[in-house]
Amino acid sequence: MPKGKWAQGITPRNFHWVITDRLAVCERPGGYGESHRKVRRQEEIIWIREQGFHHVVSLSTSPHNLHNYDELGVAWLHRPFPRNDDLPRYLQTIYEDLSGHIAAGNAVLFHQEEVSDALVGLMAGYVVWSNLVPETHKATAVTEQIVGRRLGPAGRDLVTTAVLIRDTPLPPRPQTPAAPVVDETADPDGADESDETGESADPAGD
Repeated sequence: MPKGKWAQGITPRNFHWVITDRLAVCERPGGYGESHRKVRRQEEIIWIREQGFHHVVSLSTSPHNLHNYDELGVAWLHRPFPRNDDLPRYLQTIYEDLSGHIAAGNAVLFHQEEVSDALVGLMAGYVVWSNLVPETHKATAVTEQIVGRRLGPAGRDLVTTAVLIRDTPLPPRPQTPAAPVVDETADPDGADESDETGESADPAGD
């Protein structure tokens, strides 16, 4: 068995706590593109596990290598960004779920291929949506300072959408009605419904 510091793994690149001990971001474990390294990926996932994160949320488009979390005992979710018309619902779902975990004392780690404009915008959006920092410009500035990069147009659009769903939450999705249950034991030649209820089965009939 590995001993000492190697048993603790290594910190993922560009790891930052957005909310200390509750919400963090980093690059994809192991790196991305040509810089991806299997050994580094394993060591970084070990570090994530040893820090006690409740689960990891991957925003990467591809689910490639997510099975490595299973192999090392780390729970994960795959939540790639949707089309623009689905963005408000996506953000509300992400933020409501995240809020529940933070309230329960769980630590959650988000990553994309890199600490991208979209990832930083998602975090700044949560900061303002949750009213940790209610003012948009202050929430943006705080998040930029934490991760060490400025938000671009795509990230700022996410913050704007977060404010919209905070101030006017989307209604729950309508439940899909269950299919009617057919009583296969009924006698097709039996009495009409009107025989038992005194009402016509066809309300438009005479």
